[in-house]
Amino acid sequence: MRSMTGFGTGLSETDDYRVAIEIKAVNQRYLDFDIRAPHVLDSLVETIKAKVKECVSRGKLTISVQFLDKREHVREIRLDKPLAIAYHKALNEMSDLLHLPRPDKVQIISSYPGVLTAVEAKDALEGADAVLLSTLEQALRQFIEMREKEGDNLKKDFLKRLDLLSGYVDEVAALGPEIVKQYRERLEATVKEALAGAEIDEARIIQETAIYSDRVNFTEEIVRLRSHFEQFRTIMANPDAPVGRKLDFLIQEMNREVNTTASKANNIRAAQIAVDMKSEIEKLREQVQNIE
Repeated sequence: MRSMTGFGTGLSETDDYRVAIEIKAVNQRYLDFDIRAPHVLDSLVETIKAKVKECVSRGKLTISVQFLDKREHVREIRLDKPLAIAYHKALNEMSDLLHLPRPDKVQIISSYPGVLTAVEAKDALEGADAVLLSTLEQALRQFIEMREKEGDNLKKDFLKRLDLLSGYVDEVAALGPEIVKQYRERLEATVKEALAGAEIDEARIIQETAIYSDRVNFTEEIVRLRSHFEQFRTIMANPDAPVGRKLDFLIQEMNREVNTTASKANNIRAAQIAVDMKSEIEKLREQVQNIE
């Protein structure tokens, strides 16, 4: 299980290139990239994205690339022949028009914009992609290792809170019979007071108690809560894929069951426990937002 926040760096240097990469990530519902690299590497940006997607599925990533080409640059000088001829023709026409000497030096024509252009050779970045990917793999290994360490710390915190929540559920479950018993006692006392000593219809008391018992029965909610806790533990123990969304869904279900339990119980102590449970669940929810 991995946290979405992380940091990693990589550095590679060959006779031709020096590449340094830094990866930082913060919480984000989906995977988002901000790649900061020199324009000379524009053709490799999609390669970087594809490599990162192999091991990262969520988070806002900032990837900074520093690139140094240490080679003597191989350049070609490109001559725009039609443009050179056009300049020469125009200059001759100007010479005839103004009765000035004709230009007789090639340097004059070559100095005009666009006639001669220096361009990089086609193999200008030969071998750079391999160095870049090697450096990226270094940074990703460190980045993922940090995410996993943070994920382990979060897992420990989750397990503590789940144990605490399980204790609360046990306490609420134990209140069930007591809630029904207290209702029957209040009902009998009310009826006695109303009848002023007359005989009490015990069968009616039993019937009313049974109806109330059914209305306040939150056994199903307790069973589902315990099931959610167990699923939460199982998912953390076997994170074969990013689990953040699954855990977030379970937390929503936990909140729903706690609210229903408190509503059915209609008991002061149950309501107090429900408040404590919702507080712990909210802490879980906040932390789960940081899980990939």
